[in-house]
Amino acid sequence: MSAADREKWDERYRLGAYEDRTHPSAWLERWLSGVTVGRALDIPCGAGRNAIYLASRGFSVTGIDISAVALARAEATAQARGLSVEWMRRDLDTGHGVTGTFELIVVIHYVDLGLIAKLTDLLAPGGHLMVELHLATDQPVAGPQDPAYRVDPGALRDAAGHLDILGYGEEIVEDPDGRTVALARLAARQPRR
Repeated sequence: MSAADREKWDERYRLGAYEDRTHPSAWLERWLSGVTVGRALDIPCGAGRNAIYLASRGFSVTGIDISAVALARAEATAQARGLSVEWMRRDLDTGHGVTGTFELIVVIHYVDLGLIAKLTDLLAPGGHLMVELHLATDQPVAGPQDPAYRVDPGALRDAAGHLDILGYGEEIVEDPDGRTVALARLAARQPRR
């Protein structure tokens, strides 16, 4: 991302973007019971709703985002709840900067299928990948209108490569905010070696 993109996201968060979105992803909640508690990565994490949820469930969480404003909001929320999360400011176009393996990696509404394919290498044996992305559709739905921020049908499943697919869906649903959205969602697991 360019400096202009970073400034754009900082300004969005400064103006209160996503302040009312504090609930975790319903897809993440649905599949979390089958995940071994351990290290988790939320990338990009925005204002931290999923990272904070995972920390409250006992995970050791790293949240990465480009926006310093979003990360400051996330840290304030985590501290207010007595939770500890490692927050990292990174431009994902230049790399994520994390090492080691994770029991869980979460990617919500960030379209970069190449990054998702690379993140599978960070999964511990038996580790889980949970992804939810806006799906390309000709239906009138909420979310980004630029097709660059949506995935084509089947593309997310293909990006999972060698992972065991536990759940996959491409559908038009109502989100927790009451909006009609088109989503591609993936729950997958790294095979045990």
